[in-house]
Amino acid sequence: MLDSLFNSTLSTSTTDLTLSGALITILISIILGGIISLTYMKTNKAGFSQSFTLTMVLLPVIVAIIILLIGSNIARAFSLAGAFSIIRFRSAPGDPKDIAYVLFTMAAGLAVGTGYYGYAVLFTLILCVLMLLLNRFNFGRKKTEQRMLKVTIPENLGYEEAFNEVFNKFDVQYDLKKIRTTELGSLYELVYLVTMKPTTNQKEFLDEIRCRNGNLDLSLTMSPTPVNEY
Repeated sequence: MLDSLFNSTLSTSTTDLTLSGALITILISIILGGIISLTYMKTNKAGFSQSFTLTMVLLPVIVAIIILLIGSNIARAFSLAGAFSIIRFRSAPGDPKDIAYVLFTMAAGLAVGTGYYGYAVLFTLILCVLMLLLNRFNFGRKKTEQRMLKVTIPENLGYEEAFNEVFNKFDVQYDLKKIRTTELGSLYELVYLVTMKPTTNQKEFLDEIRCRNGNLDLSLTMSPTPVNEY
């Protein structure tokens, strides 16, 4: 029964470009792009830009229209390829998940443009549900997070075991990466690579460090960088 449903959908597509076929293709592409864009917004907790979400709505339509224009005409395909080769996209490297969504929208537009309406809807719904489930259960999320901790201490404080008690209290794994003197040798700056759980109360942890270092400067970097850059 399902096969007959999808086969009947495929049989309506023709190689000739018609107004009704083009309108149906554009409408389905917009709907699928909107579904994918909404799924992206739901699964992206780090924030998203309006331009990217709008692009995901338009991209399936653009791809579908290109496929409709090409059809089975080889010469037309080479002409369009030459025309689009002059376009240069300049953007910063994105998140791998963003790239996957771009490919997702292009695949949806390709399926709709070739007339596979039923399969396009089916694949889109399956992948969107999959993305929501993976995001819901935090698939692939690290159980611990690495931070770069920089602490300034007075010269009379032994840096070897100065904060061992604090690290053990908050169950924080640490590795002393760098030591250097500041303020003409009157202070030491210690650079630790610490590994803590997401449930660790960072404020209480830093308050304990401040009590030990005499409320001197300290910083906790959320995205650790190589130590040799300091």
